[in-house]
Amino acid sequence: MSIAAHAIVELLAWTMIATRLPRFLLTSALRGAICASAVMLGAGPCLAQQAPAHADYPIKPIRIIVAASPGTADDFFARSLGEELEVFYKQRIVIDNRPGAGGLIGNTLVSKANADGYTLAMIGVTRIITELMREQPPYRALADIVGVAHVASITNVLAVTPAIPVRTAREFVTYARVRGGELNYASLGIGSASHLAGEVFSRALGIDAVHVPFRVASDTFVEMGLGRVHYTILTLPAVLGPVREGRLRALAVMTPQRSAVLPEVPAIAEVGLPEAQFDSWSGIVAPRGTPRRIVEQLHGDIVRGLRNAALRKRFVRQGAESTPESTPDGFMRHMQEEYLRYQALIRDGAIRPE
Repeated sequence: MSIAAHAIVELLAWTMIATRLPRFLLTSALRGAICASAVMLGAGPCLAQQAPAHADYPIKPIRIIVAASPGTADDFFARSLGEELEVFYKQRIVIDNRPGAGGLIGNTLVSKANADGYTLAMIGVTRIITELMREQPPYRALADIVGVAHVASITNVLAVTPAIPVRTAREFVTYARVRGGELNYASLGIGSASHLAGEVFSRALGIDAVHVPFRVASDTFVEMGLGRVHYTILTLPAVLGPVREGRLRALAVMTPQRSAVLPEVPAIAEVGLPEAQFDSWSGIVAPRGTPRRIVEQLHGDIVRGLRNAALRKRFVRQGAESTPESTPDGFMRHMQEEYLRYQALIRDGAIRPE
């Protein structure tokens, strides 16, 4: 190291000792002076300019809002990812569950949060649906946020009551088309993702099945076990237990490929109904106005976490696939496409809140 370089390092060290200012503030304040001194003393290109671009972020805990209760898919993804980010950042990642009103509370909170990179949200399709289902929503589903990272795609499953005489998806398609309006399907509420999945499936079949909304999945399974409800389309984690216990029969997954968790169950395209595909998804977003440099840093570190083999295995066990190939702009485009799709579904199906 040159004499000039030694002098610069010594100057920085003594300044840090003599003051109580945080390192990132000292670095910012002294960068220009140190660089100028280095050049004047012949130290060559300024080394400070080659330091990490975002060494000043994060300097305090980051909050991830989840507009759902603990134990839900979005909560699971947020906590799993939070553990990875805590290792990277050496800062606490606080999971802030704000359930209620179909996600309205948590989704509104992130829309109105400071755009400083310290408030994020793990969102899913509910953010879009909840806005579309209200005439005067308190937030704008996409205009209020920026995409950071598409975190996971979640498998949905077509499950039927064992009370009906079908054992395969093809048999069920024939059975449903013959009976048409005699069948009904369960969802987790009017305007829920499971409701829209059922609507997509009914249209693909060309039938007019009766929608039966429930508030909790357990009530759905009781009614299906009794044979009073014929079928449902729910996320794989929700139906996996009842399927393995024999209380429900899984006939198809609503994704382009089969699931590693239920490899014996065909994808809906194999049954001849590719238009009935219905994926759920989750991703990290930030309030509109969050600096691009922070968005890009978060994206890179989230992707690094999603490539962790142990985390990927945890996701697969929950019927989900991590999506490290996403980009912030790509995730935003995906959400915009989803918005248009659900907007058309809700409008054409005249779906209104209770």
